[in-house]
Amino acid sequence: ARGQWHESRTTFQRVYDVLTGVTEYERVDAIAERAECSVDGARNALTQLREMGIATKRGSRPAKFRRNDSYFRWKRIETLAEEHTPPELRERLTELIDEDTQFQEQFGVPDPNAVSSTRLADSDHEMVHERIESLSRWRTIRYDVELLQDAITRAERHQHGDDQAGVSA
Repeated sequence: ARGQWHESRTTFQRVYDVLTGVTEYERVDAIAERAECSVDGARNALTQLREMGIATKRGSRPAKFRRNDSYFRWKRIETLAEEHTPPELRERLTELIDEDTQFQEQFGVPDPNAVSSTRLADSDHEMVHERIESLSRWRTIRYDVELLQDAITRAERHQHGDDQAGVSA
């Protein structure tokens, strides 16, 4: 599968594929190695990706790059707004808010970051694992709630823009 990925994707595409998983700044040579390309090829692709707002750069000798989380957040919001109607997004938002409320009741705190580490340590290994998974899910829900709220606003703008375009045509 790796060989097929290398043969079916351009250098730019492979660097993009690798970059999507780079959350901490990495040197160009490390990204090039993972993308199976030359350092110069990776540097050129990363420069283009930075100009497009997809990558961020730190330093110059050595230059280090990582994905631009703001870009990927924006892209996710745009995709949600284009693929779903505002009522569909609101329905999913309501489901997540209900799940968030259940976590608040389960843990007895308003926010996953308010759960004390001593509370986790007072349990057996299996229970600690389950609680850590629950907290991870709760944090994901909180992130998704924010995305959905922004996607609803965006979808409504798309809808109003479409309506106004129809009126002026």
